[in-house]
Amino acid sequence: MSETQSGFFGAMLPAERRAIGVIAAIAMFRMFGLFALLPVLAVYAAQLDGATPLLIGLAVGGYGLTQALLQVPFGACSDRVGRIPVIVFGLLLFAAGSVLAAESTAIWGVIAGRLLQGAGAVSATLTALLADASREQIRTRSMAVLGISIGSSFLLALIFGPVIAAAGGVRSLFWMAAALALLAGLMLFLLPRKLGRTRRSVRLPLTAAMRGPLLQLDLFVFLLHTMLTATFVALPFVLSERLGIELASHWYIYVGALLLSLVGTVPLIISDERRGKRGTLLIAVTLLMAGQLSLFLPGGNQWLVLLALAVFFAGFNFLEAALPARLSILADGELRGASLGLFSSCQFSGAFAGGLLGGLLLTDGDAGRVFLACALLAGLWLLVLGLSAQRTKALETT
Repeated sequence: MSETQSGFFGAMLPAERRAIGVIAAIAMFRMFGLFALLPVLAVYAAQLDGATPLLIGLAVGGYGLTQALLQVPFGACSDRVGRIPVIVFGLLLFAAGSVLAAESTAIWGVIAGRLLQGAGAVSATLTALLADASREQIRTRSMAVLGISIGSSFLLALIFGPVIAAAGGVRSLFWMAAALALLAGLMLFLLPRKLGRTRRSVRLPLTAAMRGPLLQLDLFVFLLHTMLTATFVALPFVLSERLGIELASHWYIYVGALLLSLVGTVPLIISDERRGKRGTLLIAVTLLMAGQLSLFLPGGNQWLVLLALAVFFAGFNFLEAALPARLSILADGELRGASLGLFSSCQFSGAFAGGLLGGLLLTDGDAGRVFLACALLAGLWLLVLGLSAQRTKALETT
């Protein structure tokens, strides 16, 4: 085993590796069933009875709405009754919504199915379960495994979703999503015994999940996903219109950028655990800004866009792992699920805001304005980090 592999996985105990692997696989199966619909759902929904542009948008985005609304209730419930029962219930809701959408011939039936899919809001509970299963000193890398699994499911879904839809129709994707949710539920039996099944006696008020340091992390994940979603509103137009790359070939750029970004992400994760956390946050957010400014520059070719995306993804992938890791450490153990639920709600709210931001700024086809706005958001983030560091030093000297 190489030094990098030993450093990344060697610090995990066998039980931790098993639990982290199972939880990451559950998240991957669940999200693949969802992501595979993204490239084809709007076109499919437009052909349904009663379809209008507004209702088509609701069919595509309805999942995110119920996700944002229910992350906190599901997370808080998992603090009281245990993680596993909540995850099982959420996966069953997701499967039921998939079946409802698969059997619907009108737009309202698909919308109802998508809302029900989102009602299975177990992302925060899965993250809390991962935190329960890992020690603090390997928390960031365990979150990185979860993030990589979800990112991989996204890329695989973009590649294979249209292929499956072409072979069996879009309804087959809904049925596949239901089957994968049930398979994910069965995988829970592979977890170490007692993990996630313990009931907790919660004595702290829910407001304890809204302490200043936790709310700061909630703001950070909101900004992170606002930038990500806005970027992917504008980026396809850059690849298609500026660079002349066919839509079916865009995934080459995404996959290449993601793989190249690991050169920056992995060292950041290792450095974060060995040397301290404040400096790595600053580096990661600076990478976000550098990537966005590079995309903003006029001209360029596909290699420069690939490099700019890789820089952005290097910061994004690290933050996607580091932010929930920090929150899971700072949150009170009795309210970890609720705290991560609020965190996930901010994440989905950021995705919604990013879609609005990207759409508003792209009205005249100027993708550069979207990237500049994202760079300014990264600058705002750096300002908050700087002010927070100054406040910490002031408190330490008093």
